[in-house]
Amino acid sequence: MNISAALVKDLRERTGSGMMECKKALVEAQGDIEAAIEIMRKSGLAKADKKSSRTAAEGRISVKNSADGKSAVVLEINCETDFVAKSDDFIAFADLVAQALLGSNASTVEEALALALPQDLGGELVGGNASIDEHRRELIAKLGENINVRRFERYESANGLIASYLHGTRIGVLVEIVGGDIALGKDIAMHVAASKPVCVDESGVSPELIAKEKEIYAAQAAESGKPADIIEKMVAGRIKKFFGEITLLGQPFVKDPDQTVGALLKAKGASVPRFSRLEVGEGIAKEVSDFAEEVMSQAGLR
Repeated sequence: MNISAALVKDLRERTGSGMMECKKALVEAQGDIEAAIEIMRKSGLAKADKKSSRTAAEGRISVKNSADGKSAVVLEINCETDFVAKSDDFIAFADLVAQALLGSNASTVEEALALALPQDLGGELVGGNASIDEHRRELIAKLGENINVRRFERYESANGLIASYLHGTRIGVLVEIVGGDIALGKDIAMHVAASKPVCVDESGVSPELIAKEKEIYAAQAAESGKPADIIEKMVAGRIKKFFGEITLLGQPFVKDPDQTVGALLKAKGASVPRFSRLEVGEGIAKEVSDFAEEVMSQAGLR
Protein backbone atom coordinates (compact mmCIF):
# COMPACT_ATOMS: atom_id res chain seq x y z
CA MET A 1 0.00 0.00 0.00
CA ASN A 2 1.27 3.47 -0.89
CA ILE A 3 1.67 5.63 2.25
CA SER A 4 2.02 9.35 1.56
CA ALA A 5 4.79 11.43 3.09
CA ALA A 6 2.15 13.78 4.52
CA LEU A 7 0.53 10.90 6.44
CA VAL A 8 3.89 9.79 7.83
CA LYS A 9 4.65 13.39 8.83
CA ASP A 10 1.29 13.66 10.59
CA LEU A 11 1.92 10.47 12.56
CA ARG A 12 5.44 11.58 13.48
CA GLU A 13 4.12 14.88 14.83
CA ARG A 14 1.47 13.11 16.88
CA THR A 15 3.71 10.41 18.34
CA GLY A 16 7.24 11.80 18.27
CA SER A 17 8.48 8.51 16.78
CA GLY A 18 10.90 7.88 13.93
CA MET A 19 9.93 8.07 10.26
CA MET A 20 10.49 4.39 9.48
CA GLU A 21 8.62 3.26 12.58
CA CYS A 22 5.67 5.48 11.60
CA LYS A 23 5.65 4.25 8.02
CA LYS A 24 5.78 0.62 9.12
CA ALA A 25 2.83 1.12 11.46
CA LEU A 26 0.81 2.90 8.77
CA VAL A 27 1.44 0.08 6.29
CA GLU A 28 0.29 -2.47 8.86
CA ALA A 29 -2.78 -0.35 9.64
CA GLN A 30 -3.51 0.14 5.92
CA GLY A 31 -3.26 3.92 6.21
CA ASP A 32 -5.54 4.26 9.25
CA ILE A 33 -3.65 6.70 11.47
CA GLU A 34 -5.61 5.89 14.65
CA ALA A 35 -5.01 2.16 14.17
CA ALA A 36 -1.33 2.92 13.51
CA ILE A 37 -1.12 4.76 16.83
CA GLU A 38 -2.57 1.74 18.63
CA ILE A 39 -0.09 -0.57 16.87
CA MET A 40 2.79 1.70 17.89
CA ARG A 41 1.56 1.83 21.45
CA LYS A 42 1.48 -1.98 21.73
CA SER A 43 4.90 -2.20 20.13
CA GLY A 44 6.24 0.46 22.49
CA LEU A 45 5.03 -1.35 25.57
CA ALA A 46 6.65 -4.56 24.36
CA LYS A 47 9.93 -2.71 23.85
CA ALA A 48 9.63 -1.21 27.33
CA ASP A 49 9.26 -4.66 28.87
CA LYS A 50 12.40 -5.86 27.09
CA LYS A 51 14.41 -2.89 28.43
CA SER A 52 13.16 -3.19 32.02
CA SER A 53 16.08 -5.37 33.16
CA ARG A 54 18.78 -2.95 31.97
CA THR A 55 20.69 -0.97 34.61
CA ALA A 56 19.47 2.61 35.00
CA ALA A 57 21.90 4.51 37.25
CA GLU A 58 21.76 7.99 35.70
CA GLY A 59 18.80 10.36 35.92
CA ARG A 60 17.71 13.39 37.89
CA ILE A 61 16.27 14.56 41.18
CA SER A 62 13.10 16.67 41.13
CA VAL A 63 11.74 18.70 44.04
CA LYS A 64 8.28 20.26 44.33
CA ASN A 65 7.02 22.47 47.18
CA SER A 66 3.51 23.51 48.13
CA ALA A 67 2.72 27.24 48.06
CA ASP A 68 2.18 27.36 51.83
CA GLY A 69 5.51 25.68 52.65
CA LYS A 70 3.75 22.92 54.55
CA SER A 71 4.54 20.04 52.20
CA ALA A 72 7.12 19.02 49.62
CA VAL A 73 8.35 16.02 47.66
CA VAL A 74 11.79 14.93 46.50
CA LEU A 75 11.95 12.32 43.74
CA GLU A 76 14.60 10.25 41.96
CA ILE A 77 13.92 9.01 38.43
CA ASN A 78 16.60 6.99 36.66
CA CYS A 79 17.60 6.32 33.06
CA GLU A 80 20.66 4.70 31.49
CA THR A 81 22.67 7.68 30.21
CA ASP A 82 23.34 11.29 31.10
CA PHE A 83 22.31 12.21 27.54
CA VAL A 84 18.72 11.05 28.11
CA ALA A 85 18.70 12.54 31.63
CA LYS A 86 19.19 15.97 30.02
CA SER A 87 16.52 15.50 27.34
CA ASP A 88 13.39 17.68 27.40
CA ASP A 89 11.07 14.63 27.45
CA PHE A 90 12.79 13.09 30.48
CA ILE A 91 12.92 16.41 32.37
CA ALA A 92 9.22 17.05 31.71
CA PHE A 93 8.30 13.54 32.85
CA ALA A 94 10.28 13.86 36.10
CA ASP A 95 8.75 17.25 36.93
CA LEU A 96 5.21 16.07 36.21
CA VAL A 97 5.66 12.96 38.34
CA ALA A 98 6.95 15.09 41.24
CA GLN A 99 3.95 17.42 40.87
CA ALA A 100 1.55 14.47 40.87
CA LEU A 101 3.18 13.06 44.02
CA LEU A 102 2.97 16.39 45.83
CA GLY A 103 -0.81 16.37 45.54
CA SER A 104 -1.24 12.67 46.36
CA ASN A 105 -1.26 10.34 49.35
CA ALA A 106 1.05 7.81 47.67
CA SER A 107 3.59 6.30 50.06
CA THR A 108 5.17 3.62 47.86
CA VAL A 109 6.56 3.51 44.33
CA GLU A 110 3.81 1.06 43.36
CA GLU A 111 1.16 3.55 44.49
CA ALA A 112 2.99 6.34 42.68
CA LEU A 113 3.07 4.44 39.38
CA ALA A 114 -0.71 4.05 39.52
CA LEU A 115 -1.31 7.81 39.77
CA ALA A 116 -2.50 9.81 36.76
CA LEU A 117 -0.20 12.59 35.58
CA PRO A 118 -1.63 16.11 35.94
CA GLN A 119 -1.30 16.68 32.19
CA ASP A 120 -0.26 14.96 28.96
CA LEU A 121 3.38 14.88 27.89
CA GLY A 122 2.47 16.17 24.44
CA GLY A 123 2.15 12.90 22.55
CA GLU A 124 -0.83 10.97 21.29
CA LEU A 125 0.19 7.51 22.41
CA VAL A 126 -0.95 8.14 25.97
CA GLY A 127 -3.73 10.47 27.01
CA GLY A 128 -3.71 12.93 29.88
CA ASN A 129 -5.53 10.52 32.21
CA ALA A 130 -3.02 7.71 31.76
CA SER A 131 -1.05 6.45 34.75
CA ILE A 132 2.54 7.41 35.51
CA ASP A 133 3.59 3.85 34.66
CA GLU A 134 1.93 4.03 31.23
CA HIS A 135 3.72 7.30 30.52
CA ARG A 136 6.97 5.77 31.76
CA ARG A 137 6.70 2.78 29.44
CA GLU A 138 5.84 4.98 26.47
CA LEU A 139 8.86 7.14 27.26
CA ILE A 140 11.07 4.04 27.30
CA ALA A 141 9.85 3.20 23.79
CA LYS A 142 10.44 6.76 22.59
CA LEU A 143 13.86 7.38 24.16
CA GLY A 144 15.19 3.82 23.85
CA GLU A 145 16.39 3.48 27.44
CA ASN A 146 15.13 1.85 30.60
CA ILE A 147 13.47 4.44 32.89
CA ASN A 148 12.61 3.83 36.54
CA VAL A 149 10.72 5.80 39.15
CA ARG A 150 13.11 4.67 41.87
CA ARG A 151 12.16 6.41 45.12
CA PHE A 152 10.65 9.51 46.65
CA GLU A 153 9.97 11.18 50.00
CA ARG A 154 6.93 13.36 50.65
CA TYR A 155 6.83 15.46 53.81
CA GLU A 156 3.92 17.28 55.42
CA SER A 157 4.27 19.38 58.58
CA ALA A 158 1.42 20.25 60.90
CA ASN A 159 3.36 22.68 63.11
CA GLY A 160 6.39 23.62 61.06
CA LEU A 161 7.63 24.16 57.52
CA ILE A 162 9.19 21.94 54.86
CA ALA A 163 12.31 23.45 53.30
CA SER A 164 14.13 22.00 50.30
CA TYR A 165 17.41 22.30 48.46
CA LEU A 166 18.29 21.07 44.99
CA HIS A 167 21.97 20.85 44.06
CA GLY A 168 21.93 20.83 40.26
CA THR A 169 19.85 17.86 39.23
CA ARG A 170 21.69 15.14 41.17
CA ILE A 171 21.12 15.86 44.88
CA GLY A 172 17.85 16.84 46.54
CA VAL A 173 17.05 17.43 50.21
CA LEU A 174 13.91 17.94 52.30
CA VAL A 175 14.06 19.27 55.86
CA GLU A 176 11.22 19.72 58.32
CA ILE A 177 11.91 22.70 60.57
CA VAL A 178 9.86 23.71 63.60
CA GLY A 179 10.24 27.10 65.26
CA GLY A 180 12.36 28.62 62.51
CA ASP A 181 11.73 30.26 59.15
CA ILE A 182 12.06 28.94 55.62
CA ALA A 183 15.44 30.67 55.12
CA LEU A 184 16.92 28.76 58.06
CA GLY A 185 15.35 25.58 56.72
CA LYS A 186 16.99 26.10 53.33
CA ASP A 187 20.37 26.65 54.99
CA ILE A 188 20.00 23.39 56.90
CA ALA A 189 18.91 21.59 53.72
CA MET A 190 22.00 22.92 51.91
CA HIS A 191 24.14 21.67 54.80
CA VAL A 192 22.57 18.20 54.53
CA ALA A 193 23.33 18.13 50.80
CA ALA A 194 26.99 19.00 51.41
CA SER A 195 27.77 17.11 54.65
CA LYS A 196 25.61 13.96 54.25
CA PRO A 197 24.59 13.37 57.88
CA VAL A 198 23.20 9.91 58.61
CA CYS A 199 20.57 10.96 61.16
CA VAL A 200 19.38 13.97 63.18
CA ASP A 201 21.02 13.13 66.53
CA GLU A 202 22.54 10.29 68.58
CA SER A 203 19.13 8.68 69.15
CA GLY A 204 19.00 7.86 65.43
CA VAL A 205 22.23 5.83 65.48
CA SER A 206 21.57 2.10 65.76
CA PRO A 207 22.90 0.33 68.88
CA GLU A 208 24.53 -2.26 66.60
CA LEU A 209 26.55 0.43 64.81
CA ILE A 210 27.62 2.01 68.12
CA ALA A 211 28.70 -1.39 69.48
CA LYS A 212 30.69 -2.09 66.31
CA GLU A 213 32.47 1.28 66.45
CA LYS A 214 33.27 0.81 70.16
CA GLU A 215 34.77 -2.60 69.41
CA ILE A 216 36.97 -1.15 66.66
CA TYR A 217 38.10 1.81 68.79
CA ALA A 218 38.78 -0.42 71.81
CA ALA A 219 40.97 -2.73 69.71
CA GLN A 220 42.90 0.26 68.35
CA ALA A 221 43.32 1.81 71.82
CA ALA A 222 44.46 -1.51 73.35
CA GLU A 223 47.53 -1.44 71.12
CA SER A 224 48.73 1.64 72.98
CA GLY A 225 49.32 -0.44 76.10
CA LYS A 226 47.56 2.11 78.31
CA PRO A 227 45.56 1.09 81.42
CA ALA A 228 41.94 -0.05 81.02
CA ASP A 229 40.44 3.13 82.53
CA ILE A 230 42.40 5.31 80.10
CA ILE A 231 41.37 3.09 77.18
CA GLU A 232 37.73 3.47 78.25
CA LYS A 233 38.08 7.27 78.16
CA MET A 234 39.80 7.11 74.76
CA VAL A 235 36.94 5.01 73.37
CA ALA A 236 34.34 7.41 74.81
CA GLY A 237 36.14 10.31 73.16
CA ARG A 238 36.24 8.55 69.80
CA ILE A 239 32.52 7.71 70.01
CA LYS A 240 31.72 11.36 70.77
CA LYS A 241 33.74 12.40 67.73
CA PHE A 242 31.96 9.74 65.66
CA PHE A 243 28.56 11.18 66.63
CA GLY A 244 29.80 14.63 65.64
CA GLU A 245 30.71 13.34 62.20
CA ILE A 246 27.50 11.49 61.33
CA THR A 247 24.69 13.35 63.12
CA LEU A 248 23.14 16.54 61.77
CA LEU A 249 23.15 18.30 65.15
CA GLY A 250 26.76 17.32 65.85
CA GLN A 251 28.27 18.43 62.54
CA PRO A 252 29.95 21.84 62.09
CA PHE A 253 27.55 24.06 60.15
CA VAL A 254 28.75 24.28 56.55
CA LYS A 255 28.31 28.09 56.38
CA ASP A 256 29.94 28.69 59.78
CA PRO A 257 32.19 25.78 60.87
CA ASP A 258 32.83 27.45 64.24
CA GLN A 259 29.40 26.33 65.45
CA THR A 260 27.53 23.08 65.15
CA VAL A 261 24.15 22.76 63.47
CA GLY A 262 22.73 21.92 66.89
CA ALA A 263 24.08 25.18 68.36
CA LEU A 264 22.69 27.16 65.41
CA LEU A 265 19.23 25.69 65.80
CA LYS A 266 19.26 26.27 69.56
CA ALA A 267 20.21 29.92 69.05
CA LYS A 268 17.32 30.32 66.61
CA GLY A 269 14.83 28.52 68.86
CA ALA A 270 14.28 25.89 66.16
CA SER A 271 14.44 22.13 65.76
CA VAL A 272 14.67 19.63 62.90
CA PRO A 273 12.57 16.50 63.47
CA ARG A 274 13.64 14.85 60.19
CA PHE A 275 15.36 15.22 56.84
CA SER A 276 15.80 13.24 53.62
CA ARG A 277 18.68 13.36 51.15
CA LEU A 278 18.49 11.68 47.72
CA GLU A 279 21.38 11.45 45.27
CA VAL A 280 21.13 10.10 41.74
CA GLY A 281 22.36 6.53 41.40
CA GLU A 282 23.18 6.15 45.09
CA GLY A 283 23.54 2.45 45.89
CA ILE A 284 23.03 1.26 42.29
CA ALA A 285 25.77 -1.03 40.98
CA LYS A 286 26.81 0.40 37.63
CA GLU A 287 27.83 -1.80 34.74
CA VAL A 288 31.36 -1.10 33.51
CA SER A 289 31.97 -1.90 29.87
CA ASP A 290 34.88 -1.53 27.47
CA PHE A 291 33.43 0.42 24.53
CA ALA A 292 36.30 -0.42 22.16
CA GLU A 293 36.03 -4.11 23.04
CA GLU A 294 32.26 -4.00 22.48
CA VAL A 295 32.66 -2.42 19.03
CA MET A 296 35.31 -4.93 17.97
CA SER A 297 33.16 -7.82 19.25
CA GLN A 298 30.18 -6.62 17.23
CA ALA A 299 32.42 -6.29 14.19
CA GLY A 300 33.48 -9.92 14.55
CA LEU A 301 37.06 -9.03 15.48
CA ARG A 302 36.89 -10.81 18.83
